[in-house]
Amino acid sequence: METYLLDWANLLVRWLHLIAGIAWIGASFYFVMLDNSLKPPKKAEDGKRGVFGELWAVHGGGFYHSQKYLTGPKGEPLTHDLHWSKWEAYTTWLSGMGLLALIYWIGASSYLIDSNVMALTPAAAVGISIAFLVAGWVFYDLLCRNMVGKDGLLAAIVFVFVMVANYALHQVFSARGAYIHVGAMLGTMMAANVFFHIIPGQKKMVEQIRAGQEVDTMPGIIGKQRSVHNTYFTLPVLFIMISNHYPMTYASKHGWLVLAVMMLAGVLIRQFFVLRHRGQVKVWLPAAGVALIAALIVPMAPKMVDAGGEQIAFAKVKQVMDQRCVSCHAAKPSFDGFAQAPKGVMLETPEQIGQHAAKIAETVASGYMPLGNLTQITAAERESIAIWFAQGARLAD
Repeated sequence: METYLLDWANLLVRWLHLIAGIAWIGASFYFVMLDNSLKPPKKAEDGKRGVFGELWAVHGGGFYHSQKYLTGPKGEPLTHDLHWSKWEAYTTWLSGMGLLALIYWIGASSYLIDSNVMALTPAAAVGISIAFLVAGWVFYDLLCRNMVGKDGLLAAIVFVFVMVANYALHQVFSARGAYIHVGAMLGTMMAANVFFHIIPGQKKMVEQIRAGQEVDTMPGIIGKQRSVHNTYFTLPVLFIMISNHYPMTYASKHGWLVLAVMMLAGVLIRQFFVLRHRGQVKVWLPAAGVALIAALIVPMAPKMVDAGGEQIAFAKVKQVMDQRCVSCHAAKPSFDGFAQAPKGVMLETPEQIGQHAAKIAETVASGYMPLGNLTQITAAERESIAIWFAQGARLAD
């Protein structure tokens, strides 16, 4: 019953995370587009009122006129009916941390620890996870605080930092656990940027405007810096969120490098859209992003298996399935923590094995399955499955 309830908690928190994430990313993308699409005000009186830029847009059967004031309106009070964009970010982060706890902390033995990478106890793995997320934010925040106005250099250093963290995590956790922690680190940075800098800075500016004081522009500069970082983090984080469905990305020997390339491709593609809002069409940016992704396809392709030689009997494959896989992939899994077969894949009968033969061969050969090699499948057994599939995946000897 406990595992069943955990599955429901996983589903509902994941659903909340998806909904909140769509709201946050949608708002973030919209305001980045708005900020980069602004034109100088056409009316002189608007400029005197403090309007920095404006945008006319059409959507949903109506017309919209957006105006931006860097330090609030001049000669008129600031409205008390302000819309704040913050709860989307907080809800996304909180639900994401809930998922991290439900899947990777409670299920640390299955999803976070790989004894072939580093032998850890569940408590140690969870402790490292928490410490890493905290340390990642602190280091990033210190970088930003000490490099205001040096945006280009800061961006390069942050990218190198993320890549170093990516590699380091792959030396501690399972490949899947390492991937999700890179995403969790970036997501924590994004939400913390909103909580510690963007919203407090905006509140300070609002207080100064309403008090009739001269407005300090530094909070706005810092808020813009952090907002820009958030928009470039978005596509890499989204890729990491869906990557757990595609073991080919992380279950290879160089999974950390695959993630690095995919993240860089995401940044380049996002840069294209940012510049396009300014009227600059740099086609080479998405082309470079696509080229990077394409460059992964060939070296990541599975190696051809020699189907010649001794015929692998199905009985041998069935024995491996029974010993290494069926404890999870069964109608009633016996492995602790599983209320049902992962992804509904059951491997108890020859027919079920035949139905999933291609996926079995792929995931077993890549090393992704069994998870963390908890059932201690051997290299020889992996090879036997690969040859059996290459020989036609016959279900009778």
